Amino acid sequence: MTRNLIFFLPLFLLFQSAFCKTTEEEVKSSKIKEELSELVTQKKVPGMIAAISSSKGILAMGSSGIRKVGNKEKLTEHDLVHLGSCTKPMTALLIGILVNEGKLSWKTSLTDALPELKTSIHRHYHTVTLWELLTHRAGVVANAEDWWAHGEMELKKRRLLIVQENLKKTSRTKRGSYHYSNMGYLIASCMAEKVTGSSWESLMHTRIFEPLGMSSAGFGPPGTTGKNDQPWGHSKPKNKWQPRQFDNAEALGPAGRVHCTIADWAKFIAIQLPNGKKIGLNKKVLDKLITPIGTYAGGWIVTERPWGNGVVLTHTGSNTMWYAVVWIAPNVDRAYFVATNSRDNNSHRICDQMVGKLIEINRTN
Repeated sequence: MTRNLIFFLPLFLLFQSAFCKTTEEEVKSSKIKEELSELVTQKKVPGMIAAISSSKGILAMGSSGIRKVGNKEKLTEHDLVHLGSCTKPMTALLIGILVNEGKLSWKTSLTDALPELKTSIHRHYHTVTLWELLTHRAGVVANAEDWWAHGEMELKKRRLLIVQENLKKTSRTKRGSYHYSNMGYLIASCMAEKVTGSSWESLMHTRIFEPLGMSSAGFGPPGTTGKNDQPWGHSKPKNKWQPRQFDNAEALGPAGRVHCTIADWAKFIAIQLPNGKKIGLNKKVLDKLITPIGTYAGGWIVTERPWGNGVVLTHTGSNTMWYAVVWIAPNVDRAYFVATNSRDNNSHRICDQMVGKLIEINRTN
């Protein structure tokens, strides 16, 4: 009898430990859902999803609200969310992969990579470097005059022509000063497309999404056109939420067109956490991506917070119909995610409020 107790005791303790861990995750997920439900009701937004993750993946997650105003289908934590400009850290990582492979360097100039543009763009841009583009220090315009131009052309050629047409005149922004630029990320991606021969979309799939197991990741508005199988975005033109299944032009993809589940987004974010999957990238490249000029690095705003025990990384994103934010605290192996399928002047405050709730929930035992 005593021998049997000794044999079964370790198994009992193992099952007990697993049960307690699951219960803790369930408690935190329940708290997230409660906070989201209160916010969605109080702020009258269509829906929200929020999560806490570590190097190992999602630790707690919840959702509240609906996929589409005028429809009763509930928003779930497994639904796709649109990342908007939170795509930029992904594009920067892709560039880092190509630097790691020796196909580009941080100092590669625009006309070194794209010599065919030398006679058609202003000389002001000839020596602009890849790192300046990724840190918004290249002195290029924020946006193209028309992102939808040349829609009949093959995508890589279209992007290159948009760059050419929008860099004919010198910029009003001084090179070296901070000027947030979607165009800068388009140019960097054109450089990547040139040296690889592949589209940015193809490179994202083969170099990032597939190695990280991000099976839900794609581009454009989530879901099937005209159906309610995924959340719709919402804008508020006349003080009333209007559902929209729309997105930025394809040409703008590298600056803000990725969608995926929060769980898959967490797989990407884990690259900058202590024990996250590095997909072959060396520490030098990863460190470069979070080394800021001022406060902006390779797709990341870099700052410090006491709750992160020092340096933290963050970015927000919106295509004017969605809003998403992520905060990463590498020193404590945590990341916090919030996304809403809506966008108005209050979206950033609401999402920041929920991030604060996630940090509080993470502290509870």
